[in-house]
Amino acid sequence: MTSLLSAALKLQEARHARRFERATRDPAAAQARVLDDLLARNANTAFGRDHRFSEIAGPADYARCVPVRDYEAHRPYVERAIAGERDVLTVDPLTMLTLTSGTTAAPKFIPVTAKWSEQMAGLTRLWMFHALAHHPTCFDGKVLMIASPAVEGHTPSGLPFGSMSGVAYRRIPRAVRQHYAVPYPVSLIKDHDLRYFMTMRLALAHDVTALATPNASSLLRLAAVASAHAEEMIRAIHDGTLGVTALDFAGDTDITRREAMDEMASAVQPDPARARALDAIWHEHGALNPRHCWPNLAFIGCWLGGSAGIHADHLDRMFAASTPKRDLGLIASEGRMTVPLADGSAAGPLAVHANYYEFIPEDRIDDVDPPVLLAHELEGAQRYYVVLSGGNGLYRYDINDIVEVRGFHNRTPKVAFVRKGRDMVSIVGEKLHLNQIQAAVRHAEIDSGFESWQFRLIPDVDQSRYDLLVESTGDAPSTVQAHRFINAFDRELARHNLEYASKRSSSRLGAPRLHVMTPGWSESLCRSEFANGKREAQHKWTSIVDQWDRVSREHILATAAIV
Repeated sequence: MTSLLSAALKLQEARHARRFERATRDPAAAQARVLDDLLARNANTAFGRDHRFSEIAGPADYARCVPVRDYEAHRPYVERAIAGERDVLTVDPLTMLTLTSGTTAAPKFIPVTAKWSEQMAGLTRLWMFHALAHHPTCFDGKVLMIASPAVEGHTPSGLPFGSMSGVAYRRIPRAVRQHYAVPYPVSLIKDHDLRYFMTMRLALAHDVTALATPNASSLLRLAAVASAHAEEMIRAIHDGTLGVTALDFAGDTDITRREAMDEMASAVQPDPARARALDAIWHEHGALNPRHCWPNLAFIGCWLGGSAGIHADHLDRMFAASTPKRDLGLIASEGRMTVPLADGSAAGPLAVHANYYEFIPEDRIDDVDPPVLLAHELEGAQRYYVVLSGGNGLYRYDINDIVEVRGFHNRTPKVAFVRKGRDMVSIVGEKLHLNQIQAAVRHAEIDSGFESWQFRLIPDVDQSRYDLLVESTGDAPSTVQAHRFINAFDRELARHNLEYASKRSSSRLGAPRLHVMTPGWSESLCRSEFANGKREAQHKWTSIVDQWDRVSREHILATAAIV
């Protein structure tokens, strides 16, 4: 049976799919068209005049007139646009902002226009179109998609800021939205535990045939919540209730509490038959694992690259190992960049018809004048930093992502996310920068009275937490000091990084651990590195590393956790 969602996707996206396919056959020509349109359309903006867009003729001119820059270099233009000035970055007016963590305590406001938003939504529909082609039954049942609030607040000028996933969720036509297992207001529930409970209470009432969320850790948490609250959920499904007596919603939204409650209540009805089926599963298996509750699940959409891929590998504990997994693509607040076309791979061809891309080889990033390559110049099995230009007004924007080329689709490279670059680390999307880590360590020193001589942060991806290694300048800290230190470090990271705060409060990130190192640890580690060929005159202490080393494991004096 072809669902309305399947039929709508096939009808709406078939032409887009053909255009995408043509573009991948000649990425150089496709990218030239994107750049020409971007420059012509925005030549009379403040940014366009400052950088002589009207005089630029091709990629070489563009690179000469517009320097590669990070968000802080874009911030003055963004702030002018937020204040209400027209034609600053784009001729299209801002409709909202997305919010993400920066390299300091000040968050990044990413500009959003209606035209660009629709373009990014089109790439998501294109992803769904190709997923449907490989999994024809994926939309026969309900679809579980997890979104964030579309509106989380407003700037002083009245411009809303929130998440693109929430905006896309709300813009779905009502007829199509009926295929979704969870109504939008669930994303507005303030308490993380209640939000997970309500998501699974509503989803378990249905035969879910497709689900998608960037971080697999969210799916693991949902499955754990279902088993922990199986009895309450089964009773609520039987009786046709929400299963909770009171809910608080995020305060700064454009939906009233009554509207949110009414929409959620309208999504439930008594279903004794479904409740009996779930009760039988619970008693037979001792848990409400998705593999038993959703036997017709056609595929899981989540990130398969970088550290997120390790969490995806754990899904087989609660989902059927045979369920295909498809990467959602290289997606950031700054835009969608790839459209994966196959299951089981983090790689997807660049959307060369939608954004303009440049690349800097990973091993040349610290050069005074590093080479900058275009999409059609990339080589297989090589790693690059991504420089993005898009219709939202970010030009030659260094997103600090490292990708690897893993083959080609026609003549367009398929790239996969590998990790964040330059002094940044992330486990479930929190994107901690060294500046934030240093600020948190300094605050913890003041709060605890324990001064560090040297520190190092190591992500424990399997346990979804961070290990902080600290060597003291003097005596080892007392037990009380050590606990005060790691508690203060955790609080300060949350204050500096809103995504860290969110993921800690939702338990997608566990509490960090402090490892007090023996005196001389850092010196021993340096000597070990010198013995392995590093030049002492050029040695630079690395405060963030990917994994533990033998020397560090041998120098742990004590370990303290959050209390």
